[in-house]
Amino acid sequence: MCTVTFVRLKDSFCITSSRDEKVARERAIHPTKYIIKNKEIVFPKDPKAGGTWFVHDKKNILVLLNGAKEKHIPKTNYRKSRGLILIDLIITDNPLKEWHSIDLNNIEPFTIVYFNGIKLYQFQWNEIEKTTLELNSNENHIWSSSTLYEEEIREKRNNWFNKFLVTNSEIKANSLLNFHQFTESTNKDFGLQINRNNILKTVSITQVEIKNETISLQYIDLFD
Repeated sequence: MCTVTFVRLKDSFCITSSRDEKVARERAIHPTKYIIKNKEIVFPKDPKAGGTWFVHDKKNILVLLNGAKEKHIPKTNYRKSRGLILIDLIITDNPLKEWHSIDLNNIEPFTIVYFNGIKLYQFQWNEIEKTTLELNSNENHIWSSSTLYEEEIREKRNNWFNKFLVTNSEIKANSLLNFHQFTESTNKDFGLQINRNNILKTVSITQVEIKNETISLQYIDLFD
């Protein structure tokens, strides 16, 4: 839920997400097909809340990051898990339209990256207002969660991403998996795969490649 990249490849699009989580949290269920309200969707499930940080149907992909633009102070209780909001959006006929109407009262701040196969959006909720930003899907993008990475660190990670793009002549889905797994590997505090005192770690990497209206998924459980 904490690092997401969107990259326009030669003949496809690739979205990759690294999930940073407390080691004590129950391990996620690997990506599985579910039928919810007569719609087939695929997602890795968080057993604690039943939600997810990465979900797709036949054309839509939604990816969650904790926090909005700035770090917030968490409350003791919230009405609903952010990971369930992702599912609420994708089971509708039009996730963008649903985003504008969905009730987010007493939901913890978050960012969602939404791609419908053509257009790319960033949704944000900061406990006060929603924002919707359409991004250029022919450009490359990286997000790092504001709850774990200060603005200065997010900028460093942006620089690593840009260096990766410049120094690799032909980027493929697997090279993006390597970027997420091994970049700044000795930097356990804010490299792309973190390990903060064996308490908070990067626990998995989820990736989809969208090519000719076909979505292919790869999932790496880093505990395995």
